[in-house]
Amino acid sequence: MSGTQDRTPNPTGTVSPAEVARVKQKAATLSVVASIVLTLAKFAAAIVSGSLALMTDALQGLIDIGSTMFTWFAVRAADKPADDEHHYGHGKFEALAALLETAILFGLSGAILWEAANRLWSGAEPHVAVTPLVIGVLLFSLMVDATRWRTLTMVAKETRSEALSAEALHFATDFVGTALVLLGLILTRMGVPMADSATALALAVFMIATAIKLGRRTVDTLIDAAPKGVAERLREAAQGVAGVVNVEWLRLRPAGGVVQGEIGIQVSRTLPLDRVSAIKDDLLRAVAVVEPDSALTVTANPVQVDDETALERVLLIALKMKVPVHHVSVHTIGGRLAVSLDMEVDAVLPLGEAHEIATRLENAIRAEFGGETEVDTHIEPMETGQPSGHNAPWETVEAIGKAIAQEAARVAEAGGPIRDIHSVRVRETRNGLVVNYHCRADAALDVAAVHHAVDRIERNVREARPDVCRLVSHAEPAVVSVKPYALP
Repeated sequence: MSGTQDRTPNPTGTVSPAEVARVKQKAATLSVVASIVLTLAKFAAAIVSGSLALMTDALQGLIDIGSTMFTWFAVRAADKPADDEHHYGHGKFEALAALLETAILFGLSGAILWEAANRLWSGAEPHVAVTPLVIGVLLFSLMVDATRWRTLTMVAKETRSEALSAEALHFATDFVGTALVLLGLILTRMGVPMADSATALALAVFMIATAIKLGRRTVDTLIDAAPKGVAERLREAAQGVAGVVNVEWLRLRPAGGVVQGEIGIQVSRTLPLDRVSAIKDDLLRAVAVVEPDSALTVTANPVQVDDETALERVLLIALKMKVPVHHVSVHTIGGRLAVSLDMEVDAVLPLGEAHEIATRLENAIRAEFGGETEVDTHIEPMETGQPSGHNAPWETVEAIGKAIAQEAARVAEAGGPIRDIHSVRVRETRNGLVVNYHCRADAALDVAAVHHAVDRIERNVREARPDVCRLVSHAEPAVVSVKPYALP
């Protein structure tokens, strides 16, 4: 059970991965086309007007073309599935694209800042021609940048794409920058001195602030910083799943719009594997509700819980050693624990080997409860093969059926609860007769009382019929009307 793992299915919910990839790639392609058109238009307007701010905006457009093409490539690469070289997929390609965007913003803003500062320091402002064509280009650019920012923001939020989110932020910067250029040109047209250079300086400062914000988020992704608040929500959801004793650890990392990670939980060591698997499935469903875009690997570690009984611990030890046991009794005598049980081994196994198995089992139980624990094992033969048999003659079935009914009647006269013997079956085997029958008892009685009465019937029948090697009873709740014994 230790180390059993499971993973969340595809985290995209009802939208298929192919559809998500198609939406992201379409948005990136349209962004490339828009960057090329705007850059050419701004260059033409900058040459006509002679504006430093507009030329800066046009140069930024050249950088935009390169960055959007890299974003397009990164989005396509990030959607590739995991392979032998990239076990966690290719999601970090989007973080690399965002990192390049950050570097571009820093470099471009530094160059603009230098040129604008020199012009302001020297007081040399070249003539800037503000024409209707220039104003029209800027207004068209504002409209396109606003549309791109809105579209990419929506797509990035839906697909959790870091590259498209960075691209959207970049175009938001472009929008503000173009608006500043337009403001500078209007002020220049109104005769305000050094308005163009001052606008370029303000644009550079704004770009630096944007680059710092984008860079901080990108670095967090590249160094696998856990998304803020997600770990707390996932831990709380996991703790609320029935069967989870404790959350040992939780590790998260953002990758390509998906929160990947590992979660280690503790479960009771007495649980069967199918129950542990069900607990992990429940946990993954709870996690998907809190964080749909998550891909977690679940590790379940068995632990001893406080309400684990001594009997459960003994049975668990035998289960781990693959030793069939039954009739396990656990008592406390004089402050010391006493354990007795029946242990089944292959019927043809030599006594020496069987005793070694019993000794290992006894030592394991003492190691669990303490060396002073009293442990006694009764070794029984276990039929490992499938001995053949056949139905007994009708006369034998009738005789044994009547014997069981008579013993049940005697037990009933003494206050016993067993009655209505039915469905008697008798098989002849090489070891003797194997008898199966059904009976009824008061549904309100406890199992111990019913079992005691059934054992009494079995002992009496086997004394009367030594050829019966095994008698198996199935007790059912009594119905309203009680039928007398009838042969099948």
